[in-house]
Parts: sequence; structure tokens; C-alpha cells
Amino acid sequence: MATLKRRTGILAGGGSLPREIAESVAARGNAVHIVAIDGEADASFGTLPLTRVNWGQVGGMLKALKTARAEDLVIVGRVRRPDPLRLRTDLGFYMNLPAIARIVASGGDDSVLRKVVRFFETQGLRVVSPAEAAPELVMGEGPLGAAAPSPEDAADIAKGFALVRALGRHDIGQSVIVTGGAIEAIEGAEGTDGMLARVGLARRAAGAARRGILVKRTKPGQDLRVDMPAIGPETITRVVDTGLKGVAVEAGRVLVALRRETVERADAAGVFVAGCEDVRAMDAVPRDNTADRYSFPELGRVAPHARHRSDVAKGAAVLESLDPFGVGRAVAVVRGHVLAVEAGEGVGAAVERAVRLRQWGSLPRRRRGVLVVRDATELSADVIRVLGEARYGGAVALAQACKAGAIDDAIAAADRAGLFILVRAEGAHP
Repeated sequence: MATLKRRTGILAGGGSLPREIAESVAARGNAVHIVAIDGEADASFGTLPLTRVNWGQVGGMLKALKTARAEDLVIVGRVRRPDPLRLRTDLGFYMNLPAIARIVASGGDDSVLRKVVRFFETQGLRVVSPAEAAPELVMGEGPLGAAAPSPEDAADIAKGFALVRALGRHDIGQSVIVTGGAIEAIEGAEGTDGMLARVGLARRAAGAARRGILVKRTKPGQDLRVDMPAIGPETITRVVDTGLKGVAVEAGRVLVALRRETVERADAAGVFVAGCEDVRAMDAVPRDNTADRYSFPELGRVAPHARHRSDVAKGAAVLESLDPFGVGRAVAVVRGHVLAVEAGEGVGAAVERAVRLRQWGSLPRRRRGVLVVRDATELSADVIRVLGEARYGGAVALAQACKAGAIDDAIAAADRAGLFILVRAEGAHP
């Protein structure tokens, strides 16, 4: 039976995947048209049909896809959060402004991407996953190159999969680093590359030996049409620079860009790249009802706004999800989006990392976001000061400080910084 021919549009971000997918679609005899985002798409598309647009030229995007008579749309490639000051808007942007406003107001990445899919579907396009458009790019089960994980590595891989699965309901990153049974890092809003860079910097400063595994898998409920995890040659380079011994990804649900080059780099460095089945992938994810089970009395002179309550509940729920893994002293949440989770680097370092990250639709002049810590002893004057300067709304502790006077010092610092401060009521347990 002949395969039905369909015209495919590709909304292209950075990296090689947009070009690889376009070539795969064209090789099967399907018409393809690339709409490349200026400042994001960096691949050379050769002679493939191409239109370049700015993030703000929504009308230009839709016109290019309509002119190409695209039926399917693949949204793929690395993108950064758009800088509103660099948008060059067109009439189509303003005509679709209500929908665009709902997208950027969604908060977390998963919410934003689901609304992006719905937006293009209302334009008559069928959004398809990169795996459907180019199935040969999907990572299979087993080692990709010469090296393979050892039996001892299997426990670290399973722990990494379990952690990403447990955090999936909170819309947190797809990657973690596991070293000798310990969680060394959790991806936040900085992405996998950013996580690897900060761990590599810390390791080089400490002269650490090569050990640990980058573990990457999908989050439960993740929409693989627009957010399918990927690795490639640059991933291997960063893994080597970080001092890790290998990469383990979820088989059948992760893309491999530039596969031959990826294998060559891994083999040259002696690191493994393996596709692994997550045997517990179908485990039920519990309902996030932390807000129903915690009581947070207000302290200090500043009261939290109603918009902060959901961030407080989410931060508490994230720390609760981390309890079985013995990690996580703090989490920063802004408008429902988890920016950073502390995983051994210290609360101060996690806060400094969080305040450098920008969230979808953020308004820098309005107080947004909270820091949730396990114990009030983590709320030092320096931490409170950084939160105040970053226009956070407040800080929350899940336990009373054991050190005499510590909570009073935190309250005084929060009052000076204009932040609210909450500490979970004694006897309030999940």
C-alpha cells in the first residue's frame, strides 16, 4: 500500500535536527518547507525551501506555511525564551494577540508548549512529533557505540529515571546527573547544557575523577510532538568536559542528532551512550495535593499575594517528591515554573542560579516567585537580600529553625527586603 503523501512544514529552532528532519521528509518524496526563526535556527538548509521570520512575525510564519500548503507541522530545534525588546511584530502578531498572551501567561514549559500546539491546530495544521516525521532519528534500546554501561551503572540509571518520573508532575527538566547512587544535579530552567556546565565547573575546581552518568528521559505526560528530548555530538562533548562516564536515555523516546558524529565522539572519548527501557514508566503519578495538606502561617510585616499561594504549594510539593531521594534543600518557583532545585550545591548557589533565569512572560518590575526551603536555617540574610533584589515575593520554610533566634533574624531580613515569610505550622504534616 502506498504511503499517503503529505506536505510538511518545519518550524525550526537551533541545532541540526530541523535540517535532518527536513531531509528525511524530502527523501520519502514529501514536500517540505522550513520556517526558520531568526536568532535561533543556525543550521545550513542548503537548497531546501526556506522562509526566515522573527519571533514576532506570527503572520509571516502562518503565511509561509499556507503558501507552501503545509498540512503537517513539525516544531523542532533549540530555542531560548524570546526577548520582548527584540520582537519585530507584524499584523499577524496583533491579530492573534489574545492567543499569544494566553501562551506566554501559561507559566511552565509544558503549559506553554501545549498552547502552542493548540494555536497551530486552530490554523488547520496537524502538529506531528519529530519521531513521526523522521523515525530513524529515535534512539533504540542498547548501546549506541562501542562502550556500554556496567551492571553497577544500572542502579544509577534506574535512580535517575525514577527521579525524573517523580518530578514530572511538577514540569521540571528532563535530565539529572547520578553519581554512585547520589543525585549530583537536577536540570532546572537552564536546560541540560546549563546543568552540565555548572557541574563541570564545580568538578574541575575540585579535581574530581571521571564518574557519574547523565540520565535523560521524558516527563510523565510530556507532549512529544513539541518537546521530545534529544542528544547529539555537543551533548557528548559536554559530558566529557563535565567528567562523566556516560549518557543513558529513555529508549524509543529520545532523538539522536547527527548520529554518526555522536557515536564517533563517544567512542573517541570512551564514554557510553545507551538507550534503556524504564521498566516503571507506567507507574501511576500521585495527585499533587500539597496545598491541601500544609498550613503556612504568615510571619513578618509583609503578607503574600493570592498569586503566590500556588507557587508556595508547588515548591513544597517538589521538596516532598524529593524526600525518597535524599536530596533537595530548596526550590525556586516563579508563576508555577520551577526555575531551580538545589541538589548539593548549597541554597545560596541555587538562589543565585535561579535569579539569573528568565521565565516565560516574566515582568521584572512585579514581585513574582517564591523560594521554598526545608528549614528556616537556610534563610540567611544574604539569601533574603538576593531574593529581594530579584523582585521575588517571599520565602517559605517547611520546618522551624533549630538555631535559637534564626527565625527572628529571617523575619527581620524579610521585612527590610519587602518580602513575605512563611513557616509551616507546628504539627502540620503531610
